[in-house]
Amino acid sequence: MNNMLMGNNLGNNRLSSRYAWVTGLRGIIAILFGLAVIIFPISALVVLVYLFGAYALVDGIIAIVVALEERSGFRRWWLLLIEGLIGVIVGILTFVSPIGTAYALLLFIAAWAVITGIVEIVSAFSVRTSVAQEWALGIGGVLSILLGVLLFIHPGVGLLTIVLLIGFYAIIFGVLFLVRAFQLRSGHLTYR
Repeated sequence: MNNMLMGNNLGNNRLSSRYAWVTGLRGIIAILFGLAVIIFPISALVVLVYLFGAYALVDGIIAIVVALEERSGFRRWWLLLIEGLIGVIVGILTFVSPIGTAYALLLFIAAWAVITGIVEIVSAFSVRTSVAQEWALGIGGVLSILLGVLLFIHPGVGLLTIVLLIGFYAIIFGVLFLVRAFQLRSGHLTYR
């Protein structure tokens, strides 16, 4: 019986360490995206379609790969799979229609942010440990939903403001994912 428990703990530690580096990578990508948008806001208005499309596509692919690899050790792997599929779809749609209006891009971003936020909050409450240890994922989900709602409510706000808001959001989101990666790496989180 003890061997079975030890084997299960080893599996959870392996899951956490593999998931930790991917989570950290997602955080770093989000931070780099945010910094690029803030440092070059005027240029970002022109290339935001491509930057956002690339970010959503890469993030979605990484989420899909992790979901499929971890489906035997993570009971709610399908939530991460859905998040990844949505990211890939939004990324592809962004590249297919780069000339679309800024309003359409704002709706893409708003919908993606709300859906991603909901999935992250659900995931935060799906972990075996207490919700207090999932604060980074929960806050990331709340921030995603707030950004999406703000973009839906005020689409006419100046594009530069929206670009800067998205940049700051991405940096905060990335930092929260880095915190989560360190939590996973230190072994404080386990999944059912």
